Amino acid sequence: MVTDEIYGRLTFGEVGEIAPSIAAIPGMAERTVVVDGFSKAYAMTGWRLGYGVMPVRLAEVVTKLVNNSAACTPVFVQMAGIAALAGPQACVTTAVTELRVRRDLIVGGLNALDGVTCAVPEGAFYVLPDVSGVLARLGMSAETLASGLLDTYGLACLAGSAFGSGAAQHLRFSYATSREAIASALTRFATAINETRAVVATA
Repeated sequence: MVTDEIYGRLTFGEVGEIAPSIAAIPGMAERTVVVDGFSKAYAMTGWRLGYGVMPVRLAEVVTKLVNNSAACTPVFVQMAGIAALAGPQACVTTAVTELRVRRDLIVGGLNALDGVTCAVPEGAFYVLPDVSGVLARLGMSAETLASGLLDTYGLACLAGSAFGSGAAQHLRFSYATSREAIASALTRFATAINETRAVVATA
């Protein structure tokens, strides 16, 4: 089993809480490959530094693969990884505290819109609102809506279908940005679905 735990530090439970790993369940350590990295908790996106935790027999094989596909990680990136692991962790706590505020801002704003329902995520920095009410009213797919939001309103999001058929009536927004940008995005989203509704109503 492979478990991606890149968002394990970005959870909104108790301060400093880390999401539980399936590898910690008795009997699972020898059957699990944990994939993790520095891009999310330590804001090192793009530096491509990560690691895996796995049984020794697999580590030997994976080492050969990595040595021939992603070798020579820059020294400054390696040093940053060491500093992240060995240094103070207050930066992670600060980031999670701010992400919680941004999460509440975007969830509240989305749930205030007609035809939108947004669950409260317990980690990471994405929301996946159900926009089925909007799609039904406008007579369009999530893909069409997402494209229109980007092309006409400069609002970037993904259609939920990119994450499986169960999310076909959803959009995914990231709130890894400023509070001001989130507020602006909510205003543009509200304007978009209202303006589009007016166009459809008069067509």
